[in-house]
Amino acid sequence: MIRIIFACLARLPLPVVHALGSLIGRVTYRAPGRYRQRFDANLTLSGLARNPEELARIKRQAVAESGKALAELPVLWSYSTPKLLGLVRSVDGWDAVTAAKAEGKGLIMLTPHLGCFELIGRYLAAQFPITIMFRPPKLSWLEPLMRAGRDRDHAQLATTDVNGVRTLLKALKRGEVLGILPDQAPGAGDGVWADFFGHPAYTMTLIQRLQARSGAPIITTYAERLPRGLGYHLHFTRLAEPLAADEQIAARQLNEAMEDLIRMSPSQYLWSYNRYKVPSGATPPPGAL
Repeated sequence: MIRIIFACLARLPLPVVHALGSLIGRVTYRAPGRYRQRFDANLTLSGLARNPEELARIKRQAVAESGKALAELPVLWSYSTPKLLGLVRSVDGWDAVTAAKAEGKGLIMLTPHLGCFELIGRYLAAQFPITIMFRPPKLSWLEPLMRAGRDRDHAQLATTDVNGVRTLLKALKRGEVLGILPDQAPGAGDGVWADFFGHPAYTMTLIQRLQARSGAPIITTYAERLPRGLGYHLHFTRLAEPLAADEQIAARQLNEAMEDLIRMSPSQYLWSYNRYKVPSGATPPPGAL
């Protein structure tokens, strides 16, 4: 049944998919439960809104955008590569990508849960070999669809375990590209507490270790969802400096870089993501209840 729904959505024009997604987002938000509570709390904690009116506007837009992020998955996982790339209307900063890759140390691409983050992986896989860190979804029926959608062209997936880390390091040694969601909460022992919009968030240390081992440059990126289903605008920016040797400082550098991206399109961040959770077995941050 799920495959049938996905197949039907994949046949619709993107403007229709996004219109349906906006509706899905509003319906989901209005349902009682933890989703709405976390959405409201995270957006409010960010401090991005200067007044209640602006907060209401960002929230209204973000609710619709979160629905679009769900509805567009069949498009992103089902379209052929040429058809999908046809949805990319413009790209900023690609010169930084080609220059960084030419250094021959590999390249670490970071995109948070912002905009159409699934598109970034497929776009990059169409350009060159890329290894994407992959965490299996909690819904087991979704994993085959996700794998089939992401494992395209020059992409391979690396799991979030020791074997996956080895795969990432081997890719860097070959001078290839990694794709990582840096705002994904790691497991206990694999992160440190660092401020994210002024509040402690358990932040992965893997990226700092990968760069320290390889010297690979870091590029931050996101795919901005254009209004009325017109497509996507891709942004690429190189970090000005390598991450610090101190894991705590490096984690804050990463979070600052993600904050900069999110400020560009605050309504397109996935505010329902449980960014401030305490992973099982991790020591809560100082001052936590």
